[in-house]
Amino acid sequence: QSAMNHAKGRVLDIGCGGGRHALYLQGKGLDVLGIDNSPMAIRTCKERGLKNIELMDITQVSRKLGIFDTITMMGNNFGLFANKKRARWLLKRFHGMTSEDAYIIAETMDPYQTDKRVHRDYHKYNRQRGRMGGQVRIRARYQKYKTPWFDYLLVSKKELEGLLEGTGWKVRKYLDGPGGMYVMILEKVR
Repeated sequence: QSAMNHAKGRVLDIGCGGGRHALYLQGKGLDVLGIDNSPMAIRTCKERGLKNIELMDITQVSRKLGIFDTITMMGNNFGLFANKKRARWLLKRFHGMTSEDAYIIAETMDPYQTDKRVHRDYHKYNRQRGRMGGQVRIRARYQKYKTPWFDYLLVSKKELEGLLEGTGWKVRKYLDGPGGMYVMILEKVR
């Protein structure tokens, strides 16, 4: 809720899922476009009353959707950036499709806030392969349904600040949560 208080103007909710954040912002009177790559998520959002919703992958987002004042990526959706190269490419793209004083509000988790050896070993294994430590390869399963495998990116605050260099974005504020979770409020570099 604290993070959503930073949202303003026209909002793009990336990976909107069932619409929890988009519907909250729509209820506050903001013009919200929710996107998700799941047809069931789109259907759920429509049934729940989200006015503007599109079936779309994060890599399809472009200026063709219009100009936004806020981009939200909640529910740990910073992970949709997948890897360093794609994160920097998409952040630059977001810069070109947002207003001069736009924000990105995104949630992630610091993968290094762990005492589990298996996690530390995985971070080391990733770095040996040229990947970021918190880059994971996952798939979602439910009963007989499953997604394709996909990369998901978890970053520390220090790694985030390195990713942002040269993209036109900087950290305005962090909102810390439990277990290494945090929300970043990013603003355009002037």
